Amino acid sequence: MATNTTLKEGVSAPDFNLPSDGNGKISLKALRGKNVVLYFYPKDDTPGCTIEAKDFRDLNEEFAKANTVIIGISKDSVKSHDKFKDKYCLSFPLASDEDGSICDKYGVWTEKSMFGKKYMGIQRATFLIDSQGKIAKIWPKVSVSGHAAEVLGEAKSL
Repeated sequence: MATNTTLKEGVSAPDFNLPSDGNGKISLKALRGKNVVLYFYPKDDTPGCTIEAKDFRDLNEEFAKANTVIIGISKDSVKSHDKFKDKYCLSFPLASDEDGSICDKYGVWTEKSMFGKKYMGIQRATFLIDSQGKIAKIWPKVSVSGHAAEVLGEAKSL
């Protein structure tokens, strides 16, 4: 898969219709009228991903007050998302992009390196999408600590 480098702030966010936890479906188009935090993360129940999910969970009410919905996306299965969501009482949907097509559209499917070994994986990234479906802000390489609070600050300014 090639990485999409054309997404910029101010352009329309690519729509998606993905399976989500609890045998649900979630689409960006259905959320028009609300701001959307779309955060991509590598894997359910890993240390950094768990911290990030819990931080978003803990601020979910504040996001709701700012007319903002949170959606987490990874390539994990719906079954994996269900376990992760239940384990940490996550209060927002987790979408499953098992084939990676949405990761590709958002440019987060990239070459990574660990211990000198190269592999393909999801680069942790967040997109704040306004109520009209336009990308308001992009965080291309997320550092987990304090990230959810930073995103909340931006959401409140929309």
